[in-house]
Amino acid sequence: MTEKVRYDSKRRRLRMGEYERANGRYEYRYKVYGKQFSIYARSLEELRRKEQELDSKERSIKERFSHPRTTLNQIYELWKELKKGVRDNTYRNYCYNYDRYVRDSLGEMYLQQIRKSDIKRFYNHLADECRLKAGTIDAVQTILHQVLQIAVDDGLIDHNPSDNATKELKRAHNLHHKKREALSVDEQALLLRFLQENTENQKWYPITAVLLGTGMRVGEATGLRWCDIDFKEGMIDVNHTLVYYSKGNYESKYAINDTKTPASKRLIPMTETVRNAFLMEKEMQKQLGVICDITVDGYTNFVFLNRFGTLQHQGTLNKAYRRIIRDCNDAEFLKNESPAVLLPKFSCHNLRHTFATRLCESGMNIKLIQDILGHSDISTTMDIYAHVTKEMRRRAKEIMERYGK
Repeated sequence: MTEKVRYDSKRRRLRMGEYERANGRYEYRYKVYGKQFSIYARSLEELRRKEQELDSKERSIKERFSHPRTTLNQIYELWKELKKGVRDNTYRNYCYNYDRYVRDSLGEMYLQQIRKSDIKRFYNHLADECRLKAGTIDAVQTILHQVLQIAVDDGLIDHNPSDNATKELKRAHNLHHKKREALSVDEQALLLRFLQENTENQKWYPITAVLLGTGMRVGEATGLRWCDIDFKEGMIDVNHTLVYYSKGNYESKYAINDTKTPASKRLIPMTETVRNAFLMEKEMQKQLGVICDITVDGYTNFVFLNRFGTLQHQGTLNKAYRRIIRDCNDAEFLKNESPAVLLPKFSCHNLRHTFATRLCESGMNIKLIQDILGHSDISTTMDIYAHVTKEMRRRAKEIMERYGK
């Protein structure tokens, strides 16, 4: 169907995408990757000069990247120019994964020569030779797929060779994300008791108790300020998250981001244990003379600090927990435990999963659990609930078989 012939107020024929606005100005509408954009001018002549400049720019880009010797790395540079709308730390992670794993290998291949078999061979190399886990390979796939999709959208290649490229790899290598395991009731009690009784590791008790008692994501907890805690009403206001990421060149920085989803902005009630943990943290900092010596994007007066007055983050906490697991399992008082309980390997996120598991075991309303955890989709909460219910049934069956009932 041909477009209807249109004219402006001076009876000049308008081209496709050109419009005369009510205020007398002219507009040209065009699309890039399905999104509509506009340029404006005071006269039709000026508008068409801008159209010509835009067309020349698009042609130069196509000529630049349609050459048979265009490499994947060159398309990646184009992706970097066009990528917008993601958080800075997310963008940095994309760049890190590409530069670390793709640039010096698959990135040097000519775009026109890359086949799906090359992508699969590359992922096999990452799994077999580099010993990468499923999560890391998925991260590489995410950025690689986006880069190749730019070439598809520009008509440089017919299809994206990385489509579903990790499916067979995961099946062949049994590479699947391990389900987050919660600490058992005994393991949770052992962890808290060890941190309370062990002088060297006692400084990690407050933040561990808060993570286990609130289910906050680690960035939400490390980003807490004293003004976010209402001791009178017994509530914690979660309204932002703290991130720590690499800027490149061996430099890292802190930043304040919005919460993961709008549903993550929430009020969490404090238990007595959590309240006492906050007060213990404040008292320890007072005795050591630690004061908050850092401002991040205008935020300051943070709750959890190290001995230098700067912030904790996921990396330092997970490193500390590896030492705590080792020290706890070697501790003298464990030798008198009956039956013997040892701490399994866990990370910060396992503590959030532990909190969710305790709520599910208590029989709390699942919608209330979703609100406390800040899940935007109840299916995420349902997955945890179903896993806990299955585990409880398994334990009940074991007890019945043990006692012959």
